[in-house]
Amino acid sequence: MLKGFFKVPTPTNEPIYSYAPGTKERALLKNALVEARSKEIDIPMYIGGKEVTTKNKKTISPPHNHKHKLGEFSYGDTTHVKQAIDAALAAKNDWENLAWEHRAAIFLKAADLIATKYRYELNAATMLCQSKNAFQAEIDSACEMIDFLRFNVSYMAEIYQQQPPISPSGVWNRLEQRPLEGFIFALTPFNFTAIAGNLPTSCAMMGNVVVWKPADTQVYSANVLMKIFKEAGVPDGVINLIYADGPEVGEVVFNHPDFAGIHFTGSTAVFQHIWKTIGNNIHKYKSYPRIVGETGGKDFILVHPSADWQAAVTGIVRGAFEYQGQKCSAASRTYIPKSLWSAMKEKMLADVASFKMGGTEDFSNFVNAVIDEKSFNKLAKYLDQAKKDKDSEIICGGNYDKTEGYFIEPTIILTSNPKYTTMCEELFGPVLTIYVYEDDAFEATLKLVDETSPYALTGAVFAQDRYAIEQASVALRNAAGNFYINDKCTGAVVGQQPFGGARGSGTNDKAGAMVNLLRWVSPRTIKETFNPPTDYRYPFLAED
Repeated sequence: MLKGFFKVPTPTNEPIYSYAPGTKERALLKNALVEARSKEIDIPMYIGGKEVTTKNKKTISPPHNHKHKLGEFSYGDTTHVKQAIDAALAAKNDWENLAWEHRAAIFLKAADLIATKYRYELNAATMLCQSKNAFQAEIDSACEMIDFLRFNVSYMAEIYQQQPPISPSGVWNRLEQRPLEGFIFALTPFNFTAIAGNLPTSCAMMGNVVVWKPADTQVYSANVLMKIFKEAGVPDGVINLIYADGPEVGEVVFNHPDFAGIHFTGSTAVFQHIWKTIGNNIHKYKSYPRIVGETGGKDFILVHPSADWQAAVTGIVRGAFEYQGQKCSAASRTYIPKSLWSAMKEKMLADVASFKMGGTEDFSNFVNAVIDEKSFNKLAKYLDQAKKDKDSEIICGGNYDKTEGYFIEPTIILTSNPKYTTMCEELFGPVLTIYVYEDDAFEATLKLVDETSPYALTGAVFAQDRYAIEQASVALRNAAGNFYINDKCTGAVVGQQPFGGARGSGTNDKAGAMVNLLRWVSPRTIKETFNPPTDYRYPFLAED
């Protein structure tokens, strides 16, 4: 085999298209939406390179137009999970022994395919079945997915280049990175197409084989991603895409001796259950599995009396209501000083009142539908309760309607109780709760922010007083894995702000950083001695 020390292309963040009126990309995206809506497709599972269908079908419809059928997908069972694991293990030897530069080339090609040929198809799929507007789809399924692939290839190369700094005379110390021994299970969420694509590809890039189960509500765009991966040259069996009941999948995966790790994004409760299951089954595995997860958030924005309050309002309304608050980083609790509240309230209510809500096909809609009926019903229950509670006041929104789509009005709750339910519990919807504090209680409010939630994903502080910024940065150092100063708490960019949190928000193995890829390899140190000793005796043994 030919060898060489290879330098991969230097990654840069993919430019974001504006989709402004009159632009070429706006017309192309609208055409892609029309094309997708005009037909019904039958989505298979992909196991060992084969398209697998079943008689058990599930319907796919846009959350904002649930009476319109886009297609259906084949739902599997435990037999398909076993087939996927077997296919992955069968592909493992050839894949992990493929020279790393060829693995790199596959995923660099996938990035280019998304940037060009598949950009509008993938964005349209995300807009239709995850109810994201054009901008939110662009920064997710196009730009972030491309960035994950390109930056991860660069991190992979850097990892392989890392070697022991010292080799004494007569010795050569070196380090190699092995893929994990077994298969990886990627369990991915509905809300980000890029996360759904990154979780299996970051593992596969490092030479691992993967069984991938996306959320049912993300299957439509996952299918487009799988087409892209196959066209880019991912070999059969390296990534196997299945759709099945979560507990059934877990029963097979977490009892398999070759289970080597899980790459997860989803709810804290599910992740904790998975961790417990792995612990109970630890004696069954050939190696200790890697457990990597990004879970929930109860993300905060704290406004200091010195803040530019207009910038704070913009950060709050964007952070809370973009993508209907269905980002794990979305602002859902906000602390505002009494001296700024009146002005901020007026601007905030005016901004929210100007939002248009409806389907994603109308580009003038800022707010779209929540993901499904289960989410809709959960949020409606919280809103109904807030209307009854004495320590809460809905100052805008609070209404909901699922006649045509699962629409929840952007809602702001004002509470006199900093530990009110919606200040503490993750809602995952367009609901923001505000607590107004006395200006001289900033230090006490910092303590409140830190202790209110079990999560620690994202948070932001708005202030012009640098002492206050430093004070908040120190006091809240464990309250957010991604901390923002004078900016909203959403919108992490690969290569700029690696993403992840601690406490109840996950293992903080930052997506979009080298540390994440290091979780999917097992290093082996090698010491080679060129002139080894031939006598066991050391000099100290000699007599005086």
